Amino acid sequence: MSSFCTLPLSKPMIDNLDHMGYHDMTPIQAESLPHILKNEDMLAQAKTGSGKTAAFGIGLLHTLNVKLFRVQALVMCPTRELAEQVADELRRIARFKHNIKIVTICGGVPFIPQKTSLEHQAHIVVGTPGRIEQHLKRGTMNLDQVTTIVLDEADRMLDIGFADSIKTIMKYVPKRRQTLLFSATFPKPILELSTRFQKNAQRVVVDVEHEENVIRQHFYESKENLKAATVVRILNTFKPASTLIFCNTKLQCRSLTAALGAQGFSSLAIHGDLEQKERVEVLVRFANGSTPILVATDVAARGLDISELSAVINFELPFESEVYIHRIGRTGRAGKEGMAFSIMTARERFRLEDINVMMGTSFTVSDIETLAPASESGGIVPPMVTLSINGGRKSKLRPGDILGALTKDAGIPGSSVGKINCFELYSYVAIERSVADKAEKALSTKKIKGRSFIIHKHQ
Repeated sequence: MSSFCTLPLSKPMIDNLDHMGYHDMTPIQAESLPHILKNEDMLAQAKTGSGKTAAFGIGLLHTLNVKLFRVQALVMCPTRELAEQVADELRRIARFKHNIKIVTICGGVPFIPQKTSLEHQAHIVVGTPGRIEQHLKRGTMNLDQVTTIVLDEADRMLDIGFADSIKTIMKYVPKRRQTLLFSATFPKPILELSTRFQKNAQRVVVDVEHEENVIRQHFYESKENLKAATVVRILNTFKPASTLIFCNTKLQCRSLTAALGAQGFSSLAIHGDLEQKERVEVLVRFANGSTPILVATDVAARGLDISELSAVINFELPFESEVYIHRIGRTGRAGKEGMAFSIMTARERFRLEDINVMMGTSFTVSDIETLAPASESGGIVPPMVTLSINGGRKSKLRPGDILGALTKDAGIPGSSVGKINCFELYSYVAIERSVADKAEKALSTKKIKGRSFIIHKHQ
C-alpha cells in the first residue's frame, strides 16, 4: 500500500492525516490523487466508503489559498446528509491549516442564515445543486474565484433530477477550472456530463465490483403478496444486527415497515415524503443502533454511510444491474463479511441473469424452504434507545456537555452511552435500553450548561 508521504503534500497536512489515522492510501486515493494534484480533470468510479471524500478533499485543500477569502472550491452532493458528512470530513482534513472556512449550503433549512454566512465569505462551499442554484440566481453567492469543482455521487444527482441545476451552476464558474466527477456507475448521462464539462479527463476505475467472499449473496423467488413474509423469514434465519432494505417505491417502504412492525420488528422508513428533520432523525436512529432495520428507496438512502452494516435486502431487484452492485456495496466493508438478500417474482428472474452477466457470476435461486418460518418471528429488540434534545449547536450544546450530564450528574456509566449527534437545533444521544428511563429523567430534570431542555424518548 502507498503512503501519503509519497505525495507532494506539506508536512503539516501529512502530520494531520497521520493523526487522523490515514497512514496508507486506499486504492481510489492512490489512483486519483496524483491526477488531482496535477490539476487534471478526472472521472472516477468507486464504491461508497472507498475514501473518495479524502481523495478530493486532500487535493482541493492542498491548492487552497487561505489568504484569498473567496469561494475557491465547490462540492456538489445529492443529499443534505451526504453534504454534511463531506463538510465534516473536509474540516477534519483542514485542521493542518488555520482559518479555513467551510460552509454547507443545502435545501430543507432556512435560506436567510445561509445568505448571512455567505456574506462573510468562505473558502469552500459544500451543498446540494438545488439550493446552490437558488443562491446563484439571487446573487447571494459568487463563484468567480472557483478553481475546483467536485461532483460527488454524480449518478445519484442525475437520478434525483439535478441535471438542469448542475448545468445552470456551471455557467457561474470560470471556464479555467479543475472538474472532478465521482460516480458509482458510468451510465450514458454521466459520460455526457463529463464530455460537456471536463477537458481531457483522466478516468480512474477502482473496486467497482465486490468479491463473493466478502459479501454472501442469496436470491429467493416469492409471490408478490408473500414478499414481506419472506423478509421476515430472512431476518429470523440470519438475525443481522443492522439491515438496510431497499424498495423501489415510497408506497412499498411504508407498507413493508408496517408489516415488519406487526411482526415485532423495530424498523423505520426513509423516503421523499419525509420532512428534513424527520429524515435526519431516522438516519441518526439507524446509525446509532437504536433502530436495527431501515427501509429505504435508492434516492432516500443516498448519503447514508454506516460503517458496519450487517445485511442488505432487496425487496425488489432494481431495474439496472449497476444499481444492484451499488446497493450491496454498503455491506461487507473493511474486510468484514456482509450479507445481501434479494427477493424476486418469477417474472423478475431475468434481472438475476443480467446481474450474473455483469458481475461474471453464476448465482441461482436459493430454496426458500431453508429459511425459518415467518410464524416463528420474535422480532428484534434494539439494544439502544435514542433520546432527542430540543437544543443543538445554536444553543452552544456539544456532545461533551451531554455526556457530562449523563455520566457526572446522573451517574450513568460512560459505557452505556452511545453515539451523540449535535445538529443546529436538535441533538440526539443513544442510551442502552436498561438505563434509558433513568437517562430521560435525568436530562429532563437537570440543567445542561445552565439551561433546561425538552427530552423525548424514541421507542
